[in-house]
Amino acid sequence: MERILLVDFGGQFTQLIARRIREAGVFCEIYPFTTVSVSFVKKMSPKGIILSGGPKSVYQKDSPRLPKEIFLLDIPILGICYGQQFLCHALGGKVASNPSGQGEFGRAQLNIVDRCALFKGIWQVGDVTPVWMSHRDKIVRIPNFFSVFATSTGAPYACIANEQKNIYGLQFHPEVVHTKFGEKILQNFVATVCRCDRKWTMKAFKEQTIKDLQNTVKDKKVVCAVSGGVDSTVVAVLLHLAIGDNLTCIFVDNGLLRRGEAQWVLEIFNKHYNIRLRHCNAQDMFFRALSRARDPEKKRKIIGETFIRLFEREASKIGSVAFLAQGTLYPDVIESVTFARDHCVAIKSHHNVGGLPEKMHLALIEPLKKLFKDEVRHLARALNLPREFVYRHPFPGPGLAVRIPGIVTRKKCDILRRIDDIFIDQIRSKAMYDKIWQAFAVLLPIKSVGVMGDARTYHYACSLRAVTSSDGMTADVYPFDNAFLTETATRIINEVSAVGRVLFDCTSKPPGTIEWE
Repeated sequence: MERILLVDFGGQFTQLIARRIREAGVFCEIYPFTTVSVSFVKKMSPKGIILSGGPKSVYQKDSPRLPKEIFLLDIPILGICYGQQFLCHALGGKVASNPSGQGEFGRAQLNIVDRCALFKGIWQVGDVTPVWMSHRDKIVRIPNFFSVFATSTGAPYACIANEQKNIYGLQFHPEVVHTKFGEKILQNFVATVCRCDRKWTMKAFKEQTIKDLQNTVKDKKVVCAVSGGVDSTVVAVLLHLAIGDNLTCIFVDNGLLRRGEAQWVLEIFNKHYNIRLRHCNAQDMFFRALSRARDPEKKRKIIGETFIRLFEREASKIGSVAFLAQGTLYPDVIESVTFARDHCVAIKSHHNVGGLPEKMHLALIEPLKKLFKDEVRHLARALNLPREFVYRHPFPGPGLAVRIPGIVTRKKCDILRRIDDIFIDQIRSKAMYDKIWQAFAVLLPIKSVGVMGDARTYHYACSLRAVTSSDGMTADVYPFDNAFLTETATRIINEVSAVGRVLFDCTSKPPGTIEWE
């Protein structure tokens, strides 16, 4: 299978680069610079290499770098932002801090000064086009045998290349939507420069994954955690296609689910699939474990540990189970694991990644951990999953526990379930559900004074949140009008006696995350 190697220098847009390459029909894998050696590249044999952005300066002693010999492997290379600065630095150019102390951030105007393979079918000499910049340092001298193809006010070497060696560098970010025709630039790199055939599809991924699962599991048994969401359902169906009756799915009612969730999952799953399914009511177990936890990281780790111990217990009842499968996605891994060690930051633990205990008796199988959410939905369609599975709003593995800041109790979960049910009902009644990536309510750890029926009240405050997104890595607030919000707030206060104030969260991601904890 053709693939592009994406070297992660700790850039905030690294994952977007991978998405754009995959959208161009070529499989792209991200590896931290710490693992990329000459022998690694030779073994992987990629059709091309992309060097990501990053927060460091290339002239610093601890800056991320690669062996210079990688540039001698006759593999096309594209450096983006820090990646461009690194290739300049490595090949004899010079990068320095901006004398004025100012950088170039946000929108900038790119001036096309020469024709280039990356610009094929997009721009002509003399064109001026908007791009997205995010750099403080600047290139002051390019390596020998490199030419300039585009400039900007803050970047005199905004696009450079040694086209004979197929080495390209961009100071701007083609992967973000703010760069006009940015996705076409990346398509030109993989198609024109790397000469990829662009035949990677979800169908191909499905077939390869089934083969990989068969080779990994062989004749052993697997338990699969299912929640009723698209991720775990896709994993279950893939495993069933691969290993048949050696799979047992386990659905856990931990008391942290949405209203009517357990019954819905069991009915829908049994209706569509002939897969062994065990239902575990473990509400007491989870509430006891969470009884004193306030910190969100601690809650996630408690939930992760409790799930694992429960699955191990159930696996022992089945007998000879070797693997635990779960629907971990790429954003889960990205937010939980520091890819480039000290050069990027872990945002939060996910119960199925950073929240897992160190010692486990079952080996993990995570066939989706290199896919983004929208790619999983494409795979779900390739597997002919019912629409109610494919397009459900994401629901966090820790459930309502991360939507109740502070101590989690049964009473608070019951209150939040009713709020959330009203909010989703309102959205569905206005035909908005499919336009929204994720919508939910948060029960705040504060109470507020109010007046109802001429009497003083002192009830909980809650916050509503709804966002649009394509992959969960970034998100914008869904633009409800005031009439909808007012009607929804009125319903919540009238129908949920414990709530006296309703707020709306209008924070995008970044700077916030989609979930509150």
